[in-house]
Amino acid sequence: MGKYLSTGNDGFAAIRNGIYIDKTEMISFMNSLLGTTDKLVCASRPRRFGKSFAAKMLCAYYDKSCDSHELFEDLAISKDPSYETYLNKYNVIYLDITLFVSMAEDLKNVVKEIKRAVAAEVAGAFHDVPEGLDPAEALVTAAKATGEKFFMIIDEWDALFRESRNDEKVQKEYILFLRSLF
Repeated sequence: MGKYLSTGNDGFAAIRNGIYIDKTEMISFMNSLLGTTDKLVCASRPRRFGKSFAAKMLCAYYDKSCDSHELFEDLAISKDPSYETYLNKYNVIYLDITLFVSMAEDLKNVVKEIKRAVAAEVAGAFHDVPEGLDPAEALVTAAKATGEKFFMIIDEWDALFRESRNDEKVQKEYILFLRSLF
């Protein structure tokens, strides 16, 4: 398991070990969007409303580096016709932007660090991807070489805007990075 690529299902397994209210019908909705022009989804809810839990659930469901059957077998998604079609079938990239913000010595370098970290991990995981590519180029190269698709989950995507609210240059650099991925 990687830090950003193929993070596995440990996060969702930990959530399932506590009190868990089944929100897996969200997966059914996401499955219905795969392969369509509506495949980009922004789940916007107030703070403390379970977005990070949902992100970890999606990672566990889509990530091909693990077997999540046991985690989902008693949940609503297991009864959905699309359940087996997409379960553990994707290379998943999971980015928690608050992690990058919290580790940064200077917020002006956060976008460069995100790009470096993602590109390096993709290059390390796929031998057809050379070092030093832009993350978008690395992902496209890996997808073309393997024929496999990526599922990207960005948690706390707006953290950099909160923390750099007065730095328009950082905000623009971040928006350009996000646009390059999609």
